[in-house]
Amino acid sequence: MMSRTNDVYILAAKQISVQPPLSDEWMEAPLRYGEQPYVRAVDPDYKQHFAPNEARRLGKILKRALLTSRQAMTASGIAKPDAVVTATGLGCIDNTELFLDALVREGEALLKPSYFMQSTHNSVSSLIAIDARCHGYNSTYAHNGTSFECALEDTFMQLSRGQIQTALVGAHDEMTPGYFALLSRIGYLGHAPGGFSGEVALSMMLAAKPQERSLCRLRGVEMEYHPTGEALRQALRRLLQGAQCRMEEVDAVMVGLSGQPSNDDAYASICPELFPHKQLLRYKHLFGESYTAPGLGVYAAAVCLHRQRIPAHLFVDCESGEQRGVRHILFYNHFEEKNHSLILLSAC
Repeated sequence: MMSRTNDVYILAAKQISVQPPLSDEWMEAPLRYGEQPYVRAVDPDYKQHFAPNEARRLGKILKRALLTSRQAMTASGIAKPDAVVTATGLGCIDNTELFLDALVREGEALLKPSYFMQSTHNSVSSLIAIDARCHGYNSTYAHNGTSFECALEDTFMQLSRGQIQTALVGAHDEMTPGYFALLSRIGYLGHAPGGFSGEVALSMMLAAKPQERSLCRLRGVEMEYHPTGEALRQALRRLLQGAQCRMEEVDAVMVGLSGQPSNDDAYASICPELFPHKQLLRYKHLFGESYTAPGLGVYAAAVCLHRQRIPAHLFVDCESGEQRGVRHILFYNHFEEKNHSLILLSAC
C-alpha cells in the first residue's frame, strides 16, 4: 500500500515480444497464434543494432533488454536516466540452463564464465546501467508475477517524491522448453484454449515532468496482499481519490485474462463487483502469459491512451467496436489470487 502525490509521465516505451518488434503494429494488425503452448519472441535483425563482437557475447534476453532500453532512451531524448529499475521472473534463464547443462556434461573444468556471469537476475539491470553510464539507483525485482508492479511502484514513489527525475523501467523474461515444462509442472502455465506463454522485453522511460510526445500519465499504483473484497474496494477508492478521478470517468479496465481457468476464474468473480458496467480489455491473447506480462498490459494501455483509441481486438466483449476519445484506463492484475494490483493511467 502507498500514498500518492504527483503524477508521473511515461515518455516512451519499446518492446520485443511475440508481436512485431520495436513497433506498435499490433494496434492495427496483430500477429495471431493459434493453439500453441508457448511462443518465442519475434527478434529484430540485431546486426543492424549491435557490432559483431558485442552481439556475440550477449544472450538473447540481454540483447533484447539493451536494444529496447536504447530505443526508449532515444525516443524520449534522455540519454542518461537517474535510475534503472528492472522486473524479471527468473532472469536470464537461457544462460542459466546453458551453464548448468555444461556443468552436468563436462564437470567444472571447461565451463564458460560468460554463461555464469550473465545468468544472475540483476545482469539485465546492470548491463543497461553500464551501457547508459547511469551510476544512480539500480534495482531488480524478481517476485514472480508481481515483479513488474513492484518495480513500477518503486519508481513511481521515487519520482513523485522528487528523489529522482527520470527512470528507465524494464520487464524482461524469456521462455525455453525446459522452463516451460517446469512452469507447467507446477501449474502456472499450461496449454489453455486461446492462450499461450510468451516472452517479454519491455523498456519504458518515466519522468516527473511531461514532454510533448509523452505517451500518458501514470496516476498511481496500489498493491494488496490477500485482500478481502472490501480491502480491494478501499484500494480502488484510494487510487481514484488520489488522482481526483471518478470511476464513471474510467473508459475501460485492462485485465490479465490468459485462458487458464485457474487464473481467469478470479477475474470472473471480482470484476463484476469491483468494476460494474465497465468494458474489460485483455492483452495476453496477443502477447502471451509470463511472470512480467503485466508490463505489456500497461504498455498496451499507454499506447491506447496516446493514440486516443482502443482497437476492437482488445475488448473482452467480442461484439465491441473500436472506442475513441479514451481518457482513463484502469489496469487490474492478480497473481495466484494472492497479490492484487491496481494501476491508473490517463491521457496527457
